[in-house]
Amino acid sequence: MQPRTNEDGLHPVFCTIVPPHVLDKLSHSGDARLADPARRTLEADGLRRNRRRLTALAAAPATPTAGAVPVKPHRTLYDCENGTSLPGRQVRDEGQKPTSDASVNRAYAGLGATFELLLSAYGRSSIDGKGLPLIGSVHYGHEYNNAFFDGEQMVFGDGDGEIFLDFTYAIDVIAHELAHGLTQYTANLRYEGQSGALNESVSDVFGSLVKQYSLGQSAEQADWLIGAGLLAPRVSGDALRSMKAPGTAYDDDVLGKDPQPASMEEYVETEEDNGGVHINSGIPNRAFYLLATALGGNAWERAGQIWFDVLTGGELTATADFAEFARLTVAAAGAAAGDRFGERGEREAVLKAWSEVGVPTAE
Repeated sequence: MQPRTNEDGLHPVFCTIVPPHVLDKLSHSGDARLADPARRTLEADGLRRNRRRLTALAAAPATPTAGAVPVKPHRTLYDCENGTSLPGRQVRDEGQKPTSDASVNRAYAGLGATFELLLSAYGRSSIDGKGLPLIGSVHYGHEYNNAFFDGEQMVFGDGDGEIFLDFTYAIDVIAHELAHGLTQYTANLRYEGQSGALNESVSDVFGSLVKQYSLGQSAEQADWLIGAGLLAPRVSGDALRSMKAPGTAYDDDVLGKDPQPASMEEYVETEEDNGGVHINSGIPNRAFYLLATALGGNAWERAGQIWFDVLTGGELTATADFAEFARLTVAAAGAAAGDRFGERGEREAVLKAWSEVGVPTAE
């Protein structure tokens, strides 16, 4: 089935890995070494977000050369040289040898790992299914504390060295941001409220799957952390988010405590961050973790396939809430049970996972 779009077509959005509420907390620190980079990052993100809104309808996504669907990635890396003009100076193209810049090489590898998972596990060529070239820019801005996908390309900051390190360190962050492009070209989930939280959660899911796939980890072996390795040594925390235990990723005197809820009982009603898209994503994140570990083995094979089927199946509406997404995963698990998985209890495991986080699956 062709990827669905709503009546308005694609709606590319500006998606960052570090939530605004984290940067806002840092911006109020009494330590200028922490506050100043956070303020600059918030200002830069605000400008990019507004620019994305203005240009989204006019922008035409890049398209691959006509012909057979590519089975190999086409990656191009650029260096912003601590400026903010995109894409920057080209430093590595597909097939070229590694450069002396580790950030370039890590980004190149992360884009490739994401392409490989989508193709090998789900038969999809790049994020658009047609071999879309993958573009990344490193060394964006000065002490820029974020990474983002702007609807057209990936961008990585170097971090301030005090709270955040180089954003190419974490392969799941690279894959997370690129997965926003996958959602853009498939379900096209609106970036607000529960549909926005699903948008964020889908990126966490596929970010984690790319990390697990690249490391050869089973669901039981995985740490289920998003952004492990990004936090500087002074920070009391393990990562930006935990899919296994939302709300436990960090507890720091500067960053505060991870605010993610683990179930609908703790759902956060807020007008900030597009209705809490980075906060409430913890609920579907945990549902996926519960399903993947209940099924066992490689998470990208059965649990990941169910999520992928829903994302690309054409029935998920752009304004879907958690309950709609949950019902579709139950249906996808049931439909695939005989042909794809065999009778191994996938549907029952999906029902149990959503029940444990308090999301209804009945019509």
